[in-house]
Amino acid sequence: MTEDTTEAAPKERVKAYFLSDLHLGAPYMADSREREVRVVRFLDSIKHDATHIYLVGDVLDYWYEYRNVVPRGYVRFFGKLAELTDSGVKVTWLIGNHDIWIFDYIPSELGVRVVDGVLEEELGGKHFLLSHGDGVGEVPRPFRYIRRMFRSRVCQWLFAGIHPRWTVPFAYAWSAHSRAHGRPPRDESAHPLTDKLTDYSLSCLAEGKHIDHFVYGHLHIVSCRRLNDSGSTQWVLGDWLWNMSYAVFDGEKMQMYRYTDSDTSDPVIEMTDKES
Repeated sequence: MTEDTTEAAPKERVKAYFLSDLHLGAPYMADSREREVRVVRFLDSIKHDATHIYLVGDVLDYWYEYRNVVPRGYVRFFGKLAELTDSGVKVTWLIGNHDIWIFDYIPSELGVRVVDGVLEEELGGKHFLLSHGDGVGEVPRPFRYIRRMFRSRVCQWLFAGIHPRWTVPFAYAWSAHSRAHGRPPRDESAHPLTDKLTDYSLSCLAEGKHIDHFVYGHLHIVSCRRLNDSGSTQWVLGDWLWNMSYAVFDGEKMQMYRYTDSDTSDPVIEMTDKES
């Protein structure tokens, strides 16, 4: 019997970054331009080691893409995304409830993969489930109707017929109303708002899905939970309005950080177990 001397293929290098709820362009935030510059600076700082970047929804505070024109702004941010994809970084943008009306422009011009809904992905041998989080689990009936209306092609066509001088101020006023209650809790792994996401994650595991890491946005809360003894974890990414938080998967483990323009070596919070 001859000895098999075939060498195993080297494991593909993975360095994946996850961030959500940037709300770029939000006119109700005094530092909107400065936040865009900070986001671009962060993306520039990771461009040499990132293999994947996941933007987990509500990246823009408002976006409606017409057939032949797109909204003004975001030039620095869009330019950086184009630079990243041109260099081979795989950038994925999950649609949230604020940037729901992305159609063709961002994928075709920036080379970004756009996903509407839940995404299951394998990275470095680990299984991920990603979603903005607004449409998973038990969704209140009024919000279900709004989501259905916003995704209706007929409603989109009717909306496109209204001049932007009316639709843009209306959209920003709606968005500002959702921020009227102020800043959410900063680090709250056990906050009730995260329980709905946990219930959904556990239901996926109960159905027999093997998911190592569930990753969500939407709540503007930084949270990480251990879901079971098998190592499944849940991450809620916070935001870039107040937290400047993001998660990193290095091919072996996940950690959460805050961007401070300098030292980002310390994890944000410790992993907590799901409360029984």
